[in-house]
Amino acid sequence: MFMRKPSYRNFDYTPRFYKPEEDEENRRRWRLNVKFRSQRKVSRKRPVILYLGILALVVYMYLSLSGVL
Repeated sequence: MFMRKPSYRNFDYTPRFYKPEEDEENRRRWRLNVKFRSQRKVSRKRPVILYLGILALVVYMYLSLSGVL
């Protein structure tokens, strides 16, 4: 209302050198890559032992600094 809305520019660009066979090859590679990624979904499991060790270290530091140990 107070501000003017931006007007978007439309470009009519046609590439000079277009190779349809190369374009199809890139599309095929992209599709295969997407399929491969979707099949490969690897769940990253956090190292539980590392977290337990850090927690134990924090509890030990807290108890030693508070004078209990």
